Amino acid sequence: MGQSEQEQSSPSDPGLPPGQRVQRGWPALHYGPVPRFKPLTWDLQVFGATASAEKHSWDFEGFNALPRTTVRADLHCVTRFSVLDSDWTGVAASVLLDLVPPDRDVTHVMVWAEYGYSANLRLADFAAPDTLLATHRNGETITAEHGFPVRLVVPRLYAWKGPKWVRAVEYMRADRRGFWEERGYHNRADPWREQRYSYQEEPGDGPLR
Repeated sequence: MGQSEQEQSSPSDPGLPPGQRVQRGWPALHYGPVPRFKPLTWDLQVFGATASAEKHSWDFEGFNALPRTTVRADLHCVTRFSVLDSDWTGVAASVLLDLVPPDRDVTHVMVWAEYGYSANLRLADFAAPDTLLATHRNGETITAEHGFPVRLVVPRLYAWKGPKWVRAVEYMRADRRGFWEERGYHNRADPWREQRYSYQEEPGDGPLR
């Protein structure tokens, strides 16, 4: 079956990362089932190597009361499509870092999602001004298929580094691979360097095996 007009993609644009093409619409790609949202038991946690050595958490109401911001950014999928110029609204990752400071030795974070899915990021990527725990895209609540109630958006990296259905952020003093990184994806995931797969990694790109 061919693509619908909305889903058709246009050829590569010179302003895109190498190997990418512009996508009309927003395909929903994910591993496993879509989780059911349970507002009474949902929370977002920050744990691991916090400066206070304590775990912090917000329930759904508390998370939505945190300061919010909107970032205009692209989304680049490792499957080679790019969705351009979306307005993402949510809680900046820097807000969590301010509210729950990491220990001074923290170098990486692991972002955990439903069903044990995880993605590791360098602390600098997580702390970037455009990294966002997003709840809305273009003024509309993100759908369940796209990660409701919260998905991480990290525009500088391939989209697998931005998990859907986020539930926790773990501060780490050393790097370790997340779900897709353990299954052959590149540890750093820079689309402008086309860091797609682990066989492309250079010394220092990933944790010691």
